[in-house]
Amino acid sequence: MDIAAMLFITFGIALYFLPLIIAVMKNKRNMLAISMLNLFAGWTLLGWIAALVWACLEER
Repeated sequence: MDIAAMLFITFGIALYFLPLIIAVMKNKRNMLAISMLNLFAGWTLLGWIAALVWACLEER
């Protein structure tokens, strides 16, 4: 596997888990729920967008 393929795969994984990364960095209290939504429904565009929006929303 060449370096370009490895970088592409690494970037793709990081992009897929972007909602989880944001939730961890913002120390969200429902981080586990966001990670489960991202893991199990993130492969659909709607599930990924929902997890991203949820991770970016401010807590009340």
